[in-house]
Amino acid sequence: MMGNSTQISFFTFTAYFHSGQLKSVYFITVLLLYLFIVLSNVLLVVVIVLNRSLHEPMYMFLCSLFVNELYGSTGLFFLLMVQILSDIHTISPSFCFLQIFCYYSYGGVEFWMLSIMSYDRYLSICFPLQYNARMTTNKVFSLIAASWLIPSLVVTVKTLLIIPLKLCRSDVDKVYCDFFSVVKLACDDTTVNNLYELISASALISCNVAVILYSYTRILRVCFSGSKQTRQKAVSTCAPHLACLFNFCFGLFFNVVQSRYDMSSVPNMLRIFLSLYFITCQPLFNPLMYGLRLSKIRIKCRSLISA
Repeated sequence: MMGNSTQISFFTFTAYFHSGQLKSVYFITVLLLYLFIVLSNVLLVVVIVLNRSLHEPMYMFLCSLFVNELYGSTGLFFLLMVQILSDIHTISPSFCFLQIFCYYSYGGVEFWMLSIMSYDRYLSICFPLQYNARMTTNKVFSLIAASWLIPSLVVTVKTLLIIPLKLCRSDVDKVYCDFFSVVKLACDDTTVNNLYELISASALISCNVAVILYSYTRILRVCFSGSKQTRQKAVSTCAPHLACLFNFCFGLFFNVVQSRYDMSSVPNMLRIFLSLYFITCQPLFNPLMYGLRLSKIRIKCRSLISA
């Protein structure tokens, strides 16, 4: 299908396969996953907002993280459920570009929040007596605002650069729209798109990785030279964050590999799972990890549910 993106009436997702009688099983599975993501993340947001004892920097950052999980998963799951039930796996250009924005802004916010949380843990463990003076309420809200605003602006430019491209085809080799899948369809020179993606992704990753490495290097130094109580505090507060960080990097790795390299030799079901891991397992994993590991949240959740 020739022409520019405004003349294309739809994109077709080619990664879907005929599921036959298993269609309802896949739909119910995805629906239950989405309901669990919504209920668990909403519960934790409500618990943090309603309990003044949780209005501390760490929990405010967590609240922002849980809101982002709701945002990212909603941007994917609604369309995914419709596509599973549909025999025609298509999407309009406007919704495709909207999904690209949601997908990448979700990932950007997630990475920023995880790096900010590592910095917060660094201040809490390395400067316990100065923590409240260093991590003020204004600073907390400024960091949260930056973690949403900066990735959103970067992704807005990325999305706007895709829209005017002339496309030779309309087949997207995934079950959702993403940047590289659409750029691959272009007849135009995509140097500007690829260069912007390279620069913005490199800046985002290097900035956040630098903050994370610096924070945990300083935390480890304090742990090795500190008391047993200091080490226990570091483990209890950093373990959930590190687990969520590794899970995020795991999903990001799968996403980059699948976008950059030919995966045609990989079974289709496995390809679909790997492509969905990034935006499915993180919203599932984070509330479980923080809800189970942090005693304050655990206690408040029980009291809210039993009330």
